[in-house]
Amino acid sequence: MPYFEHKNGMTPESILQATFGFDAFRGRQRTIIETLTRGTDALVLMPTGGGKSLCYQIPALLRPGCGVVVSPLIALMVDQVAALRQAGVAAAYLNSSLGTAEQRAVEQQMLAGTLDLVYIAPERLLQPRCLDLLGRCEIALFAIDEAHCVSQWGHDFRPEYLQLAALAERFADTPRIALTATADGPTRREIVERLRLHEARQFIHSFDRPNICYRVAERGDSRAQLLRFITEEHANEAGIVYGLSRNKVEQTAAWLCRQGIAALPYHAGLDHAARTAHQRRFAREDALVVVATVAFGMGIDKPDVRFVAHLDLPASIESYYQETGRAGRDGRPANAWLLYGLADVVQRRRMIEQSESSEARKRIERHKLDAMLAYCEISSCRRGHLLRYFGERPQTACGNCDTCHAPPETWDATEAARKLLSAVYRTGQRFGAQYLIAHLRGERDARAARFGHTQLSTFGIGADFSHRQWGSLIRQLVACGYLDVDLAGYGGLRLDERARPLLRGEQVLHLRRVRKAQRPGERTKRRAGIAAEDAPLWEALRALRKQLAAAQGVPGYVIFPDTTLLEMVARRPASDAEFLALSGVGQKKLAAYGAPFMQAIAIHGAGSADTVDQK
Repeated sequence: MPYFEHKNGMTPESILQATFGFDAFRGRQRTIIETLTRGTDALVLMPTGGGKSLCYQIPALLRPGCGVVVSPLIALMVDQVAALRQAGVAAAYLNSSLGTAEQRAVEQQMLAGTLDLVYIAPERLLQPRCLDLLGRCEIALFAIDEAHCVSQWGHDFRPEYLQLAALAERFADTPRIALTATADGPTRREIVERLRLHEARQFIHSFDRPNICYRVAERGDSRAQLLRFITEEHANEAGIVYGLSRNKVEQTAAWLCRQGIAALPYHAGLDHAARTAHQRRFAREDALVVVATVAFGMGIDKPDVRFVAHLDLPASIESYYQETGRAGRDGRPANAWLLYGLADVVQRRRMIEQSESSEARKRIERHKLDAMLAYCEISSCRRGHLLRYFGERPQTACGNCDTCHAPPETWDATEAARKLLSAVYRTGQRFGAQYLIAHLRGERDARAARFGHTQLSTFGIGADFSHRQWGSLIRQLVACGYLDVDLAGYGGLRLDERARPLLRGEQVLHLRRVRKAQRPGERTKRRAGIAAEDAPLWEALRALRKQLAAAQGVPGYVIFPDTTLLEMVARRPASDAEFLALSGVGQKKLAAYGAPFMQAIAIHGAGSADTVDQK
């Protein structure tokens, strides 16, 4: 009979309820757990916040021995182990943050068989000494988290992940599970090949994160736009702001602080101690904004990140999806907000062309950038575009993105595009956007006179369009591939071969119409969901959680996430049975925290138990 029916009389359901405090499995979690517990390998693609961890944590508790989790980040290991210990699971980690004595203590626990789970970085796991240790232990399973790091074409490639294929040979009888939230078809095939998971069962879940509202805004004054977004929609809430350069990250964080918003920078140029301190503060504080390069984020386990903002265009849909997936892990409403302009296109294409990558790599990066540009310019449902990129076929619009909330108008841009393309051609295909806009609008200056461009037939033929309208058209024509940017020179615009049919009148072009920036409507704004009469209890529960977490040196969400606190406000548990019925409350947390939280609830009385919006 399979282990999951017999080990200590436990079943997946009994562990789920008694240890982790959940009533039922989601999606295909139960099947994945059975597959791994029976000893069969698995490849799991599940969106961030979808419950990947339970897919290997529960089998590790059901199978004999210790489960080994390959995790790429120390901060992630520390938080996950803290959360497991809170639930009563014997868990530890092996990494460079431990002293020699602490490492030996963990190793002795592994050899004695007293650990259920141990988290190890791939670099350490592959060291001969560590492999020898594992060979002397009873290993329940290997879980390879963030498995997309094995892909050399991916956005988070880690060379050490390539060596993890050795586990298939050295521990041939031990089941392995590879997990990721981000992998298109080619990346999935690469994971299978490089980790030798040819016989693994594949579980491909939907990439949809319905609680995230996807929004793209045309860049104007980016700092003012960011400040308005945070203050109007996410005051006193945790969020991540991504910028492309270290300098931009530093300056933006400092500027936000001057505006009264608690913000910290994070990038690879900071020393290790500063990065660690900033990441620790972000995990433990309720209303902190981290302004970061892409060096920050993989493995972020904080469930109450309410927004992810991009001040620069991501390099690909995969990286964008991975980064936005750090918002709303608790299932509550969250925003993914992106600013975008022509300069992004120029900058990203220049980065590709000036890199030392092979031509094959550059072709892939150009394709990924084109997909990202199409996402920004699309006039239909943004979520649908994301899901189609990952191979899904949504049948309806999502109703929770900017293009669904306020569908953009499209217009016949054929004639205007032909005017612009003609102006590019007649001025010599070497001038940038601002010069061309001035030329089309008939604005005379010294350069136009010197080059004789005021005498061209295209001079002034676009006076009926504003600077913003022409700028939007140029951006869309570049994004659609009708115009190229001279990356070797000074950013002049040139005609692409695809422009010829349009110039000859053989093609009709419809584009999205530029419009004034919209203030977020009620459907876009996220409401706190706490009635006025319930606010004192809500704040009291958060204060108690903060106090308990600080005493133990763990993030507040490790004690209870916001979703559980909201349930307390709504249901007002007054007995052990009622408290145990809350989502995320198992036997260990009932024993540790039931009394103080129920006392806080009793102090605030019955309140308005049906007024909490938990959508």
